[in-house]
Amino acid sequence: MSASMTSYAIVTGASQGIGQACALALLQQGWHVALVGRHAETLNAVAKMTSEPERAFVCPTDISNPNAVAVLYQRLRHQWPRLDLLFNNAGLFTPAATPDETSLDHWHASVNTNLNGAFYMLQQAFAWMRQQSPQGGRIINNGSIAAQVPRPRSVSYAATKSAMTGLTRSAALDGRNFNIAVGQIDIGNVASEMTAAMAKGALQADGSVKPEARMDMSAVVDTFMAMVNLPLSANVLNTTVYATGMPFVGRG
Repeated sequence: MSASMTSYAIVTGASQGIGQACALALLQQGWHVALVGRHAETLNAVAKMTSEPERAFVCPTDISNPNAVAVLYQRLRHQWPRLDLLFNNAGLFTPAATPDETSLDHWHASVNTNLNGAFYMLQQAFAWMRQQSPQGGRIINNGSIAAQVPRPRSVSYAATKSAMTGLTRSAALDGRNFNIAVGQIDIGNVASEMTAAMAKGALQADGSVKPEARMDMSAVVDTFMAMVNLPLSANVLNTTVYATGMPFVGRG
């Protein structure tokens, strides 16, 4: 859905990286965007990056807390006439570890944000989109290429991102009757602060450490916006964008 008419979007994890870049792209296209993250200070900094900060709504929220998510949606429903898009982007990495070395605290942190938080956000968005008139909207989940192929020592992250695929497909099926399009973007090795170490060397499946190629953030934004700007009669159920030279396809 384009922003030729006033359109409204929520972006989680909007304070940095992919979330920030995609939120700014929506704002540039004329959307009203709720910037969701844990810290108001960093979200305010993002809002100031746009030429029309009045269309950016700073919404500090811990998405792993269902009560906080409910308050977020209550606030937005009071301010906005509808919801056209949710970008379920927020996620976290925990320290690399084999399954037996993974602490329960780190496991629960991954599940609570990467999976539970994504569900809480999707659940509320789905209800709003179903109830509004005209009915419908779009939900895009950030799955990561870990949803398809895990890295070594990443059991909690890979498990939650694999579960995201099930969340996407089930919600896409249930959304059919309500004009709600649900899709997933799996992203690999985009250049950002979070992946800086990969350019120096990343652990490989054979135990070696090798530098990995990274792609420019614009490739992710362009792919995301292509999904966003589809009519609701069309949906990208799943797409993958990754650095061409990274070790993703094949063995090694």
